[in-house]
Amino acid sequence: MGPAPSYGRLRTMRQPNRPKAGPFRVAVAQIHPKKADYPANLAQIGEVIAQAAKLDPPADIVVFPETVATGYFLEGGVYEQAVPAEQFFKDLQEQTVQRGLTRAVDVVAGFYELADGIAYNAALYAQLDPDGGRIVHRHRKFFLPTYGVFDEGRFVRRGSRFEAFQTRFLPSAVLICEDIWHSISATLVALHGAQAIFCIAASPGRGFAGDQIGNQARYRQLLVSVAEEHSVFIFQSSLVGFEGGKGLIGGSMIVSPFGEVIAEAPTAQDAILVCDCHPDDVEVARANSPLLADLRGALGDVVEEMDRLKEEE
Repeated sequence: MGPAPSYGRLRTMRQPNRPKAGPFRVAVAQIHPKKADYPANLAQIGEVIAQAAKLDPPADIVVFPETVATGYFLEGGVYEQAVPAEQFFKDLQEQTVQRGLTRAVDVVAGFYELADGIAYNAALYAQLDPDGGRIVHRHRKFFLPTYGVFDEGRFVRRGSRFEAFQTRFLPSAVLICEDIWHSISATLVALHGAQAIFCIAASPGRGFAGDQIGNQARYRQLLVSVAEEHSVFIFQSSLVGFEGGKGLIGGSMIVSPFGEVIAEAPTAQDAILVCDCHPDDVEVARANSPLLADLRGALGDVVEEMDRLKEEE
């Protein structure tokens, strides 16, 4: 195994007109994993975490894309590359300890999970710590795309829950790629209490019109809309590189609870975005635009409508 690549384009992008120092710092890593090479990709992940830990101040959370442990388009090879969540966590912890981690860092990373003989497209939110970390949350992709170049439903089983969970910084949730294309997903995790959504993706470019990539423009529209409607931070990390002739676009983004894109990565290039985040922004945004509170007030009637729809099937 060769040395992990260096990532020199660490850029701090802060929300305009906000204080420069924030309670926590997030690094969103947009990288190209080696297809079906779990050890090499672990080394690459460990190197990025080590770089993020050397920032001044260091990153508190590092976010990696969907299936960063193996690459996305494995198809029939998914099962042999899938690992239990506990093993993936242990391997992440070892990578950081080997690189001299001296403080706790939270990591969001996508992988193919093996559980009870079943493969899932999953993500871990883990707290890594030189004195022993822990798995904070695991999300299994709920909506599996089965159109165009996608055929996930043939190779993995979908998840069945949307949940929010508490971190050291903000109540949060994880969504994986197609999940966020369904507006109900973000609404559910926001109702569960999420104030930050980590959206990890592996999105091949499609819908080209001149210099514009259709799905990248759509992602931007989706993320801004979700952040603005629910007054949540969104940290989106997307794979780059080519897999089986399909070009993964990147274009990762950080969106504020006010619906402002405050950091955006280039297309088809490795990059890391760094942003200082302020939890009170969520409270201010929700006071200015109380749409989530309005929804909570009508939730009983909404649930009745959903039940009625189910009865009509």
